[in-house]
Amino acid sequence: MANHESAVKKHRQDEKKRMVNRSNRSKMKNKIKTLKKKISAGSKDEAAKMLPETLSIIDKTIRKGTIHKNTGSRYKSRLLNMINKSEK
Repeated sequence: MANHESAVKKHRQDEKKRMVNRSNRSKMKNKIKTLKKKISAGSKDEAAKMLPETLSIIDKTIRKGTIHKNTGSRYKSRLLNMINKSEK
């Protein structure tokens, strides 16, 4: 455990930030999972409607600093490829 006041405060701040990041990452991953389920179920129309919302959540997660921009780009690219392959 931290012994100095500044170390205690930093620990408190880190804990709050960790919970915010965890929440943001969880929302993003749940949205991605839902979209993947729609794609695998074959409901192309619903998946196409969900895609902009999902991409928006990924972008927000990047802007908040929870994930790296390249990670977000990779997620978006893979989702778009899944959508495109399912439409063929």
